[in-house]
Amino acid sequence: MTVRPGDAVRVVMTKWGDRPHWEFDAVVLGSDEHGDWLGFPGGTPMARPGLSVVSPVDQVGLVPAPGPDDQRGWLATFHADRGPVHTYVDMTTPPSWDDHVVRAVDLDLDVIRGNDGRVWVDDEDEFEQHRVELGYPEDVVELAVATAARIHAAVDRRLAPFDGSAEAWLERLARR
Repeated sequence: MTVRPGDAVRVVMTKWGDRPHWEFDAVVLGSDEHGDWLGFPGGTPMARPGLSVVSPVDQVGLVPAPGPDDQRGWLATFHADRGPVHTYVDMTTPPSWDDHVVRAVDLDLDVIRGNDGRVWVDDEDEFEQHRVELGYPEDVVELAVATAARIHAAVDRRLAPFDGSAEAWLERLARR
């Protein structure tokens, strides 16, 4: 990573075939054994084709630490209290840093922990549709499915970094 705490960065998510998807700005909060933590203050504009939203609460994102690509096919977001959900994990291609931009291809499947504690996999129908329409290669399909199962288990069992590790980073963002 070529950025330091306090640096402004951009998150650029695409769909398969380099189709535009979510883009938004963030600030680097720091790094730990889990990866690079980014802050999205409440009020941050987030846009994808056909939709623009403003984050209703502070959020922190986690870009997984360097390691084997088969362990890094996700990006996580943790919402402050009163957010629409507690934890939202996108299954992606392994994220990469391109100077001050983090890039990943969103592979539709999401693991979500609601504020009531319920954990589920979302957008399985979209994944099945896109794997055919957009022509996901079989290794990409296998990575997304395996990663979703592993992340679902980790979120459900509250294993690190889904164990409350984000709270300190949310506090750091709130103090900025």
